[in-house]
This record gives sequence, structure tokens and C-alpha cells, in this order.
Amino acid sequence: MCGIVGVLGRHEAAPILVEALKRLEYRGYDSAGIATIHNGTLDRRRAVGKLVNLSDLLVHEPLPGKAGIGHTRWATHGAPTVTNAHPHRSGTVCVVHNGIIENFRELRDELAAKGLHPETETDTETVALLARSYLDQGLSPRDVAQQTLARLEGAYALVFLFEGDDDLLIAARKGSPLAIGYGEGEAFVGSDAIALAPMTDRITYLDEGDMAVVTRNSVEIRDAAGQLANRPIRKISIDTGQIDKRGHRHFMAKEIAEQPTVLADTLAHYLTDGQIALPGEGLDFREVTRISMVACGTASYACHVAKYWFEQIAGLPVDVDVASEFRYREPPLVAGTLGLFVSQSGETADTLAALRYCAGKTDKIVSVVNVPESSIARESDLVLPIHAGIEIGVASTKAFTCQLMTLVLVALAAGHQRGHLSDDALAARIEDLRGLPGLVHHALGIEADCARIARALAEARDILFLGRGRMFPLALEGALKLKEISYIHAEAYASGELKHGPIALVDKTVPVIVMAPHDELFDKTVSNMQEVMARGGKVLLITDAKGAEVAGDGTWDRIVMPQVSPLFAPLLYAIPAQLLAYHTAIAKGTDVDQPRNLAKSVTVE
Repeated sequence: MCGIVGVLGRHEAAPILVEALKRLEYRGYDSAGIATIHNGTLDRRRAVGKLVNLSDLLVHEPLPGKAGIGHTRWATHGAPTVTNAHPHRSGTVCVVHNGIIENFRELRDELAAKGLHPETETDTETVALLARSYLDQGLSPRDVAQQTLARLEGAYALVFLFEGDDDLLIAARKGSPLAIGYGEGEAFVGSDAIALAPMTDRITYLDEGDMAVVTRNSVEIRDAAGQLANRPIRKISIDTGQIDKRGHRHFMAKEIAEQPTVLADTLAHYLTDGQIALPGEGLDFREVTRISMVACGTASYACHVAKYWFEQIAGLPVDVDVASEFRYREPPLVAGTLGLFVSQSGETADTLAALRYCAGKTDKIVSVVNVPESSIARESDLVLPIHAGIEIGVASTKAFTCQLMTLVLVALAAGHQRGHLSDDALAARIEDLRGLPGLVHHALGIEADCARIARALAEARDILFLGRGRMFPLALEGALKLKEISYIHAEAYASGELKHGPIALVDKTVPVIVMAPHDELFDKTVSNMQEVMARGGKVLLITDAKGAEVAGDGTWDRIVMPQVSPLFAPLLYAIPAQLLAYHTAIAKGTDVDQPRNLAKSVTVE
């Protein structure tokens, strides 16, 4: 959500800022803008919609200067308009902001009494107005920033730019990520390393409550208590080719196609000499009595799949919670509970808040993330990286399957430690997993069938997904993917719940997608499918060759998948869920990589 970039450079800042913002497009946005200082004068350009609109504006109204800040805005307070777009300015100070200032109304009223009135509907403008009020009192930029931050309640990543000073940026974070980049006689600020990768490979991540005073040749960081903080400089390595579509029409298509490779990478990371090796000191599951899993969106469906694995393979009871509910429910956590948090970005605001609630209440906090330097990773006792590589498409694909691969490996390790899996049984399961990247590669061959079927799905207003057991979370994920990028209303149900309400929706206009490998629950799923067909429903059956044979005739259409061990079927059946959503969106002409109203990294509550 929202992208921030700041530059103190040796070259013109505007093209650098725009290029960096392009690398943050995946976060989701509806307007963009930049501000620079040239010959001591502060100026800005803003535009609604895609970055190309800002680029066009800069052609006609250039913005010179070698120091500047930029922003892509995902609207929270106020509609996407030029007036509401960042950067926000008041007098001689300009700010960009990611997050939500919760007390902005009280501050706005206070400032209005001093004659400082807002011109926008945003919470962010209040930060600029407040900073201006301190500037008017004669405070230095550093003191202005400190005094302003002390008054703010809520979450923020903030960067201040002051007119008349083209060698100063002040950056601060509380609840939203922010990084400082080091160059040769240059300095940079960004929401994440992706934005800064072309400019530098030396990054410092600000900790919670940090404020940084940045010049071209120095960075001074102070913690929440105002004490000097020595944050480490990390050398990053980002393959810029990962941020290229590499011949694919969309990032989502590229990321779907990358799954055989990244799943193999995940396996290779966790397997040593045929054994599962967790990082660091690993985990002793013999001491664990319960697992509390917390996540949002697609990651939460990965947790629901993992619940089946941990309970069936390791005999461990598991609770799965949506992070935004968990943190406010304030659940009691008993001794022996392992807190397990799943997030692609590692910056998901609700998941991070839930993790902080669990700190000191669970025996250990473990995170499954794609960004090992993220806030969630840094605040965990053990980090389990998923090795999906950079994921640009808003609708998660390869990160989801890599989360599943990581979680099933942990479940297998737990089952072995707890005596539920013998050495031979573990070895057999690992051998099955070794074959999965190849099966996923084979499964990608269903794309032509998915494209053909998607042309019909694109005509529907409502679609139902059904699944049993480990396939129920996959049905939920399939419905979410379809909603996210095609904007078709889709719902998912456990197949056994069909008779408890959803069957009332069934008619010839509502496609019903049944995800059903030939497993121990297949016959029951077929019975539910027959109930749909008896009422004129259109069933798309996704199964394997054995399932297709047993199910018989009568379905509207079928997708036949490779045979896979039923235990690991969720990893394989993610492919048709993704491809159906992708090609339905293509048929409808929607924005696949940046669907409306959505953001890749949800860093505000």
C-alpha cells in the first residue's frame, strides 16, 4: 500500500523518482506525485491514475532539482484526486506518508484555530500543517520533525522535505516499513528495497519508532526514546530481472509459470541429505501442545491447509485466525502454544499487530515470510523464508504455493519429532514432495483448457466453489482469486455445507467449480456434485484421471489434473484456481496485475 521514495542525488531527481515509483506499482495506488527542490525552491507535480499520467505531466511541466520525494497513493481518507494526491505541502514543508494518522481530526481543529486550514480531505495534510506550525515558531527542520512526530497517533512511514535545504530528508516510521539506501555521495529513502535496488545495494531498515536525519554523506538514526541507534547496513541482492515480465503478458502469468522453479528452490532450502533442516536451532515440537496460526487473505488460506497437515500428520491441534479479528479478540494463550504468522511481505499491519500481541504470551514466535528483512521477520524468534522471489502481481500465486511447501515441510518435521511419522514414512513423504515441482510443471499444461472455460465463466455474475477436507481452503482461495482480478462475485463452501443454504443459489446461470482429487473424500464430493446437477447446476469438475472415470458423465466441463498424493494435492490444485482466475480476468479485460481498490502489501489497518 502506498509507495514512498526519496532522493538526495547528483543527477536530476524527477526521472529517478518516477522510475523508483514504477518499481513500487505492485503495492497498489490510484494517484502519484513528486516534489523537488531546485535553486532552493520547492515545487511538485501530481496526477490521478497510473504513473504514465504523471510522466506525461512532467514532459509538459518539467520539475528540475537533484533532491526530492515521491509517492504513489492508495486512498484511505478522501477520493483519488489531484488535490488529495501526495506529496502534501504547507508553506515550506512537503511530506509523503504511508499509513493512517488516527488523531488527524483533533489536530486539524487545533491548527484551524491557529489559522492553518486544510485544502484536502486527507489525514496526511495535517502532518504538513502541523510541521508548518512549528516552522513558523522558528524551530529547525530536525526539531520540527521531532515535535510533529510526537503529536501523531496511528501508523506512518513519513518523509519530510524542506524548502531551501536540498541536502536534507527526514524519515520516520511507526507501523509502516521504511528503508534508507546509501550511495556514493548520494542517499535514498524507500518503502522497500525493490524501489532502491537500481540505486544502491546497501540498505538500513528503520526499526519501530525510528527517526532518521539523512544527508548525502550522513545518516543519523534515533530510536523512539530519542537515543542514537546503530542500525545495521545490509547488503541486498535483488535480481532486477525478477521485476521484468520476461515475455509474459502480465506479472501474474510470469509468476504462475515460475512455480515449478521456486517450489524446487523452497525444497532445496529445507532439505539436507534427504532430511528436513529448519534454520537456526529449529523447533522442538515435542514441547508444543498447540499451534496458533495467524494471517490475512491468501496467507490465511495457506494456514487453513496447514491446519489439516499439522493435525493429521503431527497430531497437533491448530487454531487459525484472521489477524484483524485475532488482535481484538484478545484470545487467552496457554503454555506450550507456538505462534505461527504467515505473510508474503512480512509487513501486513494486522498480522504484525497480532504478532506483537503474542510476544511473551506464546512459547515461541515463528514467521513464514517472503522477505527475511521485514518487520514480522525481525520480531520473530524463528524465520522460515519461503524463497518465492519477488512477487509483483497483486493476486498472490507463487508466494501461496511456496507458503504451502514451507508449511508442509514443517508439519512433516513435527510429525517425525512427535513420533507420528517413522523414518521410512518421512522419507516416502519427502520423495513425494520432490516430485511436486515436476507435477506443477505438468499441470501448467491445462492452461488452454482454463482459457477456453474462462470465456464462459466471464459471462457469469456469480460463481460457487466447492471442496472437502484439504480442498476446502483451495476452494476459498479459488473464489478469492476470481473476485480479486475478474470482479465476479464468487463464494466458496465446504461441499458438505451445500445443503445448509448455498444450494438455494444453484441454477443454470451459476457455475459451480468442484475441486476434487480422487482421495478419501471423493465419493462424498461426487454426491454433493450430483445434488447440484440434479437442480440444473453447471458443474466444472477439477479432478485427476481416476476421479474423472469414477464421477461419470453429466458435468458441464472438466479439467483433468496429474495424479498426486492426496496429502499434497493443495499444492497442485492451486494451479487451476490461479489459471481460471487469470484467464477469466483476461476475458473480461480487467487490470490483472493491479486490480481496482487492491494493494499488494496492506500496511494500514
